[in-house]
Amino acid sequence: MIFVTVGHQMPFDRLVRAVDKWAAAEGRSDVFAQIGNTDYRPSHIRYTAKIDPSDFRRYMAEADAVIAHAGMGTILTALELGTPILVVPRLGRLMETRNDHQVATAERFLALGKVEVAMDESDLPGALARLTGKRRTPTIQAQASPQLLACVRGFIQGSERPK
Repeated sequence: MIFVTVGHQMPFDRLVRAVDKWAAAEGRSDVFAQIGNTDYRPSHIRYTAKIDPSDFRRYMAEADAVIAHAGMGTILTALELGTPILVVPRLGRLMETRNDHQVATAERFLALGKVEVAMDESDLPGALARLTGKRRTPTIQAQASPQLLACVRGFIQGSERPK
């Protein structure tokens, strides 16, 4: 199953339309999307407007791949669960978000080799092809390491300075 999520703050019709078109062209019936508050209703994918946090995590864990906006919570959850993720950043110039912080996020995680990125809808098919068959490998932990916590505690208490 491919899970698509757009977050909840603003609609992201550009992404939903692109995935809907891709699913139709590829004959995919295994796509489920959280589409947010929008007037656009996909024709070729299953969808819901909202998902509660426990169901969101379950969909992320069960998915073979995730297609998402470049929200930090979504990216970090996918990396923690080891679910391959394709990030499509919202663009400020299209009024999908307030500025281009999602572009910066997507570029940084791409440079780290943690995500696939499609900067616009024409990149979606190629990026999805690269994502297909990627192994599920958790790349981050849900909790900070004991060493990091000890360093932060020491810094706060003034007994240790970061190196």
